[in-house]
Amino acid sequence: MKKLVLIALAFLSITAASAQKKKKSYESVLNRAGDHLVVQLSSDHWMGAPDSVASHIKSLSRGANIYFMLDKPFKGNPTMSLAFGLGIATSNIYFKNMGLDIKSTTAKLPFINQDNLDHFKKYKLNTTFLELPVELRYTLHPENEAKSFKAAIGIKVGTLLGAHTKGKSPLDKNGASINSYIAKENSKRFFNTTRLAATARIGYGHYTLFGSYQINNIFKDGVAAPTKLLQVGITLSGL
Repeated sequence: MKKLVLIALAFLSITAASAQKKKKSYESVLNRAGDHLVVQLSSDHWMGAPDSVASHIKSLSRGANIYFMLDKPFKGNPTMSLAFGLGIATSNIYFKNMGLDIKSTTAKLPFINQDNLDHFKKYKLNTTFLELPVELRYTLHPENEAKSFKAAIGIKVGTLLGAHTKGKSPLDKNGASINSYIAKENSKRFFNTTRLAATARIGYGHYTLFGSYQINNIFKDGVAAPTKLLQVGITLSGL
């Protein structure tokens, strides 16, 4: 009987110690930095664009995203947390010898091949979204996240704030400068005003590599080929 009592007391002692350790571990991460500020720089790509368009997209197309997020560690497992927030996401797709008439009244978005026509030296399409990102995060050492392996998967939904094209420095068909004119057109007519994307991040400390793949199409049905935005790049996080 004494042995059973001693075993029971030992078990209760171990259980209490384990519970206390988990409590301290959870409390120690409540005030961590937790990647509340997330800044991303990306290389942007149109997936599914027809060759007639893709061949005119420059490889240096790029984007920038910034989010402010809350991070909520799981009480039973502080290495895991759920994060959500709000931010701005931008994408700049640069074209060579091509123009987009986003203010056109036609049923389809005109992509204008300008290989043998006057064209802009620099020409881009910019889209800007207000986004709500949600992440399921894993931090190997949550009590010292600045020096820890990290990974996250998530989803984000956004609403289109604006879309515009911008052309600088017109050239003639032979590549000679015409003037320093700048043209800018704004219109959301051809674009899906809601964006849904899947996301993933992996890295160490304040630096992670990230990817974002749009689930729905950039353009409304029927106005252009089904095209999705892929962003890959680096994330700087902290605070």
